[in-house]
Amino acid sequence: MASTVDPNEVRVTGENSFIRLAQEEGGDFTTVASHWRVLYSPGGPGHALFMRSDLTDGQVVAYSDNISMARWLQEEIESMINPPFSDTSIPIIEASFERDGDVRSYSTERIVSLEDDIALTWYDIIEPFAVHAPPGTGGRSHGVYTIMFPAKRAQVVINGKQASGRPLMAKRNGNDTTTACLAWSETWIRPR
Repeated sequence: MASTVDPNEVRVTGENSFIRLAQEEGGDFTTVASHWRVLYSPGGPGHALFMRSDLTDGQVVAYSDNISMARWLQEEIESMINPPFSDTSIPIIEASFERDGDVRSYSTERIVSLEDDIALTWYDIIEPFAVHAPPGTGGRSHGVYTIMFPAKRAQVVINGKQASGRPLMAKRNGNDTTTACLAWSETWIRPR
């Protein structure tokens, strides 16, 4: 009987939803946001947001309620998926995080610090699909399992100002997707 247990080491599990906005098909992204809700990691549980946007003058900003976890994410995971977010000299701004909505209609993640009020909203969600990429896929040392909920529409608002651009439609192994997805039940693994 084949084993149903993955032999790899679990590094982090939780959610890593993202929004990438552009003005036009094939254009540069005007906003890239990587939002984490972590249940387990070597840095502990917590939340983090790494983002660069036209609203941040193209500069990377980072928010978290667990700085140790955020630094671990930068070093081990963001360095693979969003290298500009892996710079540990970027200050981590202390913030609170909360979610509102229902994936069947919309989902909003709100991040509040002493100076900023940020809302990331995904809506017009299309059919979800599961991703299983073992370690080595795409040249990455880590593998990932996740459930993707692509959003046809998404927005990023910082202190009442909306970022420019929109999510772009895409295909992933024949599945309709976009550049703005709720990525839930996400687990990153690596060989032992």
